[in-house]
Amino acid sequence: MTGSESILIEGAGGVFDVTVDGKQLFSKGDVARFPEPGEIASLLDS
Repeated sequence: MTGSESILIEGAGGVFDVTVDGKQLFSKGDVARFPEPGEIASLLDS
């Protein structure tokens, strides 16, 4: 993914979600863990 911009929206309670163009790619709440190294990059490439 080239030329992308990311925005950190601070939250509380251990929330860690990654959303791109309104589509949720990862949610710590759904899978009960933080992403593995490279996992988010892999999701962005797919």
